[in-house]
Amino acid sequence: MSGTWPQSRPQSRPGVGVVGAGQWGRNLVRVFHGLGALRAVCSREAAHLERAREACPGVFLCATLDELLARPDVEAVAVATPSETHYALARQALLAGKHALVEKPLTLREDEARELVALARERGLTLMVGHLLHYHPAFERLKALCAAGELGRIDYIYSHRLNLGRIRREENILWSFAPHDISMILALAGAMPQSLLATGGSWLQSAIADVTVTQMDFASGLKGHIFVSWLHPYKEQRLVAVGQGGMAVFDDGQPWEDKLLLYPHEIRWDGGAPVPVKAEAIRVDVAPGEPLQRECEHFLECVATGARPRTDGEEGLRVLTVLGACQRSLNAAGVREVVAEAL
Repeated sequence: MSGTWPQSRPQSRPGVGVVGAGQWGRNLVRVFHGLGALRAVCSREAAHLERAREACPGVFLCATLDELLARPDVEAVAVATPSETHYALARQALLAGKHALVEKPLTLREDEARELVALARERGLTLMVGHLLHYHPAFERLKALCAAGELGRIDYIYSHRLNLGRIRREENILWSFAPHDISMILALAGAMPQSLLATGGSWLQSAIADVTVTQMDFASGLKGHIFVSWLHPYKEQRLVAVGQGGMAVFDDGQPWEDKLLLYPHEIRWDGGAPVPVKAEAIRVDVAPGEPLQRECEHFLECVATGARPRTDGEEGLRVLTVLGACQRSLNAAGVREVVAEAL
């Protein structure tokens, strides 16, 4: 992801106002500016507004959401503020008739997410959640391969999202890292898990988990496993899908040519015993592309055409439902939780 700020394209796209221009919001500012869609930036931090002023001359800057929502050239709002503020800001934007892109998680409570989904539906507005990896070219290709049956029946999916920092104080590692992996696994499974359990540990800050492991069981027999940590000696972002006809590895830490590999391994039976037969990895051709730019382009297209977002409010609610069950299991030291249907 480049840190440079591209020149704006002609302003023919729906106008977007970005709320929050800090650690992640600055990236949304950069991308929407580059797409010619940025009309306003809202932040309480003067330094963030000054940075936007220098990078995006002529863009309206303000410190309150009311000022941003009052502008007729802002048709949509992108919310990149702390998670606990998502519900109130997204609700205010929808009530003002603005489409909304909300960073993950959509909200912290399922009833609040349901309200936002219903509100967007009633008013005919686009509500989209920033589950970024759905727009990664390698994951898009993996999802297509699984849907086409290239791996056969998928039996097991596991993901690792590990790093040393950035350590949050307002949310634990589960809510910070795992939404991405939950979202991807639900997409590949095409279903919600029936039950799950989550365990973890808090070492740096009391009651804020630094490491969690989640196990999910699906009605089809598929099992999922998510390991997240911000106390890890090196960065790892890897998802592995194991099917009866092969295995696939999406490793975002690798160069583009190695981000998605297929392993056509086989299991043969010899004398009543299973014997693995290993094969060379096959590179899957994946065209490079910045996931955030693809996500923002998708949002603009949905706003312009009324198409349903790939990661719409309903998808965000499903992820939130799984997250809530994970947190309850974590609070109960790994007691298995039954997962209710999100909608």
